[in-house]
Amino acid sequence: MLREVDLFGGLVPSLLLYFLAAIPLFLAIDRLASPLGLYRLVWHPPLVRLALFVCLFSGLVLATSP
Repeated sequence: MLREVDLFGGLVPSLLLYFLAAIPLFLAIDRLASPLGLYRLVWHPPLVRLALFVCLFSGLVLATSP
């Protein structure tokens, strides 16, 4: 995992890049799960959405670290 990335002259943590990469993945999975009715099976859909995003984000970080 990179420590810092130069973005328009400012240094930002590399976690920002993972965060930005996780957003489109989350939106694609969320738009696929909504019409299928998967969120009707859970007690708290917003909590499941948050957990899904956290799992995608941490999976990206873990998959790219040596």
